[in-house]
Formats: sequence, C-alpha cells, structure tokens
Amino acid sequence: MPLTAANVVTEMEAASKAGDPPADQLVSEMIDNREVDGVNHLFRTINELGPDQDLSGLPERLAQFLREAQAPPPGWSEADVRAAEGFFAHHHGEASMLQGTVGLIGTYLSPTGAFTLRSTGRLGGVEGPGRRLSQSSRLFIDMGKENALRDRSLAATVTKVRLVHASVRQLHKKSGEWDYAKWGEPVSQKYTTGAACVFSAQILQGMQNLGLHVAKDDAHGFMCAWHYINHYLGTPEKWLLPKNADEVEAIWNAQRDKEWKKTDDGVYMTAQAIKFYRDLIGPGASDAYIALTRVALTDKYADMAGVPKSPLDLAGKPLAAGHGLASHALGGLAGGTAKKTVGVNPYKEILGVASKAFNQVERYALTHGEDDQPQMHQELNDNR
Repeated sequence: MPLTAANVVTEMEAASKAGDPPADQLVSEMIDNREVDGVNHLFRTINELGPDQDLSGLPERLAQFLREAQAPPPGWSEADVRAAEGFFAHHHGEASMLQGTVGLIGTYLSPTGAFTLRSTGRLGGVEGPGRRLSQSSRLFIDMGKENALRDRSLAATVTKVRLVHASVRQLHKKSGEWDYAKWGEPVSQKYTTGAACVFSAQILQGMQNLGLHVAKDDAHGFMCAWHYINHYLGTPEKWLLPKNADEVEAIWNAQRDKEWKKTDDGVYMTAQAIKFYRDLIGPGASDAYIALTRVALTDKYADMAGVPKSPLDLAGKPLAAGHGLASHALGGLAGGTAKKTVGVNPYKEILGVASKAFNQVERYALTHGEDDQPQMHQELNDNR
C-alpha cells in the first residue's frame, strides 16, 4: 500500500527497524575486507548509473550491486523528468540555498538523526558541517544540473549516498554499542524518508513562509525529483514519497511533530552549522541566512533547533526594517550590486541575493579541502 497521511505513523514504525539489505550486505563485506578506502577512491570515477558506465575497475560484487541499482523508480516517465526540470529552471537557486540551511538544520531536529550524525566521527565533529555541506552540495547542485535526470548522473550521486548510509549502519552494528531498542536501525528507512520530506515538503513550506510563489506544476516537479532520489537511496516502493505535492505535505504534516524534538545533539549540530556559516561568510551575511532560516522554519521549530535570533529577525516578523542592512551585507558578498527596494515581499530581494551568495558558499565547500563525493566510512570516528 502506498505511503499516505493515513498510514504514515504505522508505516514509519516499521520503517524505523528497516535498513537496506542489499547495500548492507555489500558494505559489511567491504568493511571486513578493508576495501572501503579503495572503493571511495573509485567513487570518483563513477559519473552515471547506467549501461554506459564502465564498472570493470570495481570489485565484481560492487559492480553487480550498481547494475541492479540502475532500475528507475516504478512508473517513472518523461513527464516526471520534464516536471522536475521545470521546477529547477525556476527555483534552483532558492531551493538549493534553503536545502543547505533549512534542510540540513531540519535533519538535526530528528533525535535519532542528530544522535547518529554526532556519533559518526567526521560528520558530527567540528569539521562536520563543512564536510556535510560539501557532500550535500554535490547532491543539491546535481539535482538542478541540466540533463541530470536523463544522463543518470544524479542517480549515481544518490546511489553513493545510499552506500554511505549503509556504512554508517554496519559500523554501528559492528561496534556493538548502538541501542537498537531506543534508536531503531541506524539511518533507517524511516530516517531516509523523513529526510526526503524535510528536503522536499519542508522546503516548499519554507518558500511559502518567505513569500515565494511556487506554481502547482513546479511543486509537483520538485516532488518528482525527490521521489526519484528516495528510490535511488534504496527505499522500498511501499515507503517511497508520492509525486503529488499535496500528498507529501499531508504526510509530513502528520509526522513532523512526532519526529521533530529539541535535543542536546540537535542543538549542538545546529550550533556547529551556524558557526561554519559565520566563519565562512562573516556576521552580516550570516545574520541574513539565520533570519531567513528562522522565518522559513517558523519560530517554533527554529527554537527547537537552537537557531538564534539575528538582528534582522525582528521576532519572526517581516524583514522590512532590516531589509537595507541585509541587502547591503549580502551585496558585498555578491559583488556589491544589491540595492534597497520597497516591494510587497521584503524577503524576495534578500533571497535572490542570498541564493547567489550561497553559490559562493557551495563553491567554497566543493573546492576548499572538502571531498565533494559521498564517502563511506571504514571506521566510526574516522577523522581522516
């Protein structure tokens, strides 16, 4: 039975105990044979997931796994591809920026997710936000890249993330220290589907909170893209997000307050992410990012995550009074071209300039000492 708002609570209870058996078995063997580092190097040579990709240099069982992972989502069509491309043609900049801020912080509001990230070495340590942004940026950029859904490059990126998830599950299992009764399966199917909701439905809601109009067809296209990603993350068909934006929003609304809680781990991870932004782009522009994040999340969830109130926040009210300051700060980062304007939506100009500035953040994350390819772990607390 497909995932719906009516059955999501029951289905997610089952999904919290489920991993990804084909990926888990493969990665468990690679860890035992200490093959992970070599495969991580080979990941850089895998540019697509399809019949034209040369897999001859890979261990045979990994090559076979990738061949079996090539199948598109059930019912996938050219119309789905066109719909997804339509969304990114209109909203790639804003969506990418919000996924890199609201989306990442949203995943920290899952107690299990935040605990998993904090306990998994380099993803949760001081270097974690930069590294996670670096590897997430590859996904966000690839989602909107021309022909990404046609040349199978996005499928390749997502399948690498699938194997990273399996490495986290297997290392926790081998450690003997994971509390399965309390936490369920590490990076479970529940977490994977929940994260897909955060990066899709929550982003669309955030765009609405910021006064950005997303046409119904474009919202559908964004859900098609996340349905595609959800599939290549190894999620069984019964737990795949639907392609209908209203259905996914209903699922997320039914599940969010059961899933999102304030925890020490979540607040810690959020603080690390905010410190990363402040150190990278300075106080003026980072204040604008923080203000936009609070408005997009709403005060309720921003407070849960420990997102501070910035000088531009004005207790969650429209940013009209701080609009000139934000435009000036962001304009300096984006070449000094921003001007204060008066309009119906005081967030719109800030968002436009911030999304351009975020391109610089992404470029930094992709080129300054961070590996932009998803990388499996050979050991927990792996700080290479």
